Amino acid sequence: MKLGTQNQSFFPDDFEEKFHYLKELGLDRFEIDGSVLVNHFSEVEKASHNTGLEVKTACGGYNGWIGDFIEERRKNGLKEIAQILEKLGQLNGTGIIVPAAWGMFTYRLPPMDSPRSQEGDFGAVSDSLTYLDEVARRTGTKVFLEPLNRYQDHMINTVADARHYIKTNQLRRVKVIGDFYHMNIEEDELTRSLHENKDIIEHIHLADNHRFQPGSGSINFKANFEQLRQDGYEGDLILECRIRANDPKQAFEESIDFLQGSLR
Repeated sequence: MKLGTQNQSFFPDDFEEKFHYLKELGLDRFEIDGSVLVNHFSEVEKASHNTGLEVKTACGGYNGWIGDFIEERRKNGLKEIAQILEKLGQLNGTGIIVPAAWGMFTYRLPPMDSPRSQEGDFGAVSDSLTYLDEVARRTGTKVFLEPLNRYQDHMINTVADARHYIKTNQLRRVKVIGDFYHMNIEEDELTRSLHENKDIIEHIHLADNHRFQPGSGSINFKANFEQLRQDGYEGDLILECRIRANDPKQAFEESIDFLQGSLR
């Protein structure tokens, strides 16, 4: 298992300086915004080569969800995701993280009446994933479908929801990302869910129960890492969290120390 992070505002702006800083902390991966990868590909490739910090995955950086209510926006998003996968393929990357949508609608807050039926939701997301499954095959990458909590998405909230899409559509290059924050809300028991879905979870996002840095909340990271190890998990562990502290840089570095200790 390789430990990495998404960007933080206190990281250096220059890619090579940023990557050197992360390598010095003992990190091996950087999960990049997809539009940043496309628009600064040469700089990212050079910095990765010079520092040894690998850019294996992308998250975000496209306009239009795979389950977007607006069809034109959905198709535009698919084109942009395809471009990101092309660039990841050139870096020998692993894949891109995609939820069905984020912040578009929830049954848990008013108006609680979706503008599209559940059958329509399933059809739109299935069409998108079928298209991206072929793009991933062609580029040698994968699509990591992300279940979000019920307040941020109404379509895919649990790993079981994601599994249904994968199995029903017989997708080969679509796998699941387990996000500890979302799983802590939606799954009956986080550790058990990781074990029961070991066949389809191939990427992990790390945050504590309140979305802030690991080690500052109540999630038992050591137990979950041990379960992943027992199940033969070989994917990455990527910090996707906010930082709550007077000194965010110090808090981030302390969280890295905490995670590295939990992995031992």
